[in-house]
Amino acid sequence: MKKFEEHVVALESFAFEGKSIARVDGFVVFVDGGVPGDEVRVRINKVKKQHAEASVVEVVKSSPLRAVPPCAHFGTCGGCKWQHVDYQAQLDFKRQHVIDALERIGGFTGVQVNPTIGSEDVYFYRNKMEFSFGTKWITREELNERNLNPEPRTERETFALGMHIPQRFDKIVDINECHLQSHVSNQILNLVRQFCLDRQLSIYSTFTHTGYLRNLVIRQSAHTNELMVNLVTSEDTPELLVALSSTLFAAFPSITTIVNNITQRKSQVAIGDYEKVYHGPGFVTEKIGKRTYRISANSFFQTNTKQAERLYDVATRMAQLSPDDVVFDLYSGTGTIALHIADSVKEVVGVENVEAAVEDAKKNAEANCVTNCTFILGDLKDRLTKDTAWLGNHPKPNVMIIDPPRAGMHEKVVREVVEMRPERIVYVSCNPATQARDLKLICNETGYELVEVQPVDMFPHTYHIENVVSLKLRP
Repeated sequence: MKKFEEHVVALESFAFEGKSIARVDGFVVFVDGGVPGDEVRVRINKVKKQHAEASVVEVVKSSPLRAVPPCAHFGTCGGCKWQHVDYQAQLDFKRQHVIDALERIGGFTGVQVNPTIGSEDVYFYRNKMEFSFGTKWITREELNERNLNPEPRTERETFALGMHIPQRFDKIVDINECHLQSHVSNQILNLVRQFCLDRQLSIYSTFTHTGYLRNLVIRQSAHTNELMVNLVTSEDTPELLVALSSTLFAAFPSITTIVNNITQRKSQVAIGDYEKVYHGPGFVTEKIGKRTYRISANSFFQTNTKQAERLYDVATRMAQLSPDDVVFDLYSGTGTIALHIADSVKEVVGVENVEAAVEDAKKNAEANCVTNCTFILGDLKDRLTKDTAWLGNHPKPNVMIIDPPRAGMHEKVVREVVEMRPERIVYVSCNPATQARDLKLICNETGYELVEVQPVDMFPHTYHIENVVSLKLRP
């Protein structure tokens, strides 16, 4: 098998990162852009010792699980990878991904995994979208149609505001309509693009580290309808931002706040070194359950609000909470889980290593008049092994809720959790692979057993899946 060869193959099942599996004379080929059940013509992109990687050139025979993507940009940007897959099939494949991780990585057998809880909204479900300014990516077909040289020649040909193409940090798909956030966010996106083009504003270059425009971030509350527009730039230009604010508010009176984040960082993270507010309070508020949360431009918050409430309800049910419970909420973030369960328990102690998140959690608790939640700053690895004086200020937890980042838990944290021997553990994860690895450590000769496994789909049309697992200590 060689690079650029083409083969007609039958796609068997989904694999890592949403790719499909095919075989050519027994040799495994991971195919991007297909659906299990398809018969497709593929072009080989990479050949390795154990497998090859390929992309779909032509669908010869469509799978019954294939759907028609509604987005004109599908297949070019890095946002949705599975718009071409029937939504129920997506939920089934995500459940299978959890099963595979538990069996292959965790070593568990015969574990019952509940059907995936689907999202109420499968499009326009995000409360935050982060768009990038950059050099426009144009297909070779577009170049040929317009008789352009391989490099675009005019400003309008080079200017883009949209999403990065997969595996390219320097090229942007110029997006007119995204199906992930609301219709008004698309209108704001297009107005900001035109405003910047009309004034011939420069784009920040990751190569030369010069230029002005970096990101456009739009936040929109699902329950309060508050709307934030945040322009991230490399310079502070008050007159320009006043003009942009006037233009935006005149066209969209529903905008409740407009901010400008200014940063000289070389990284592409859409966070400012400092921030200036040009309209409104500089934040939006959102509700999960009966709690209200203040979300500033640089705050982390679950991007699918309605599904986040379902996720927290699942975690609450699995924890089997009672009024006498003391709960440790590890990797507590801005305190959303802790505050969600606060009325059901005696005390919640959250531990988080991001200072801004801890401050947000404290403010959220105060704003919601919650007095039985304490939030502690620090790396769990150190807070549970060395800097442990805080443990003496709280009763021993009989319940733990753990929600780590994609990398999962540090092995020392796993050992300390097991050493504390809480009666019940609820492990919330956005990465079933690292979750399965940690569960294997927790359950290996420690007396803990898996009780329930519940996948929750936070991100329709992507291969990502959130998974909640409950464990209990055997008597």
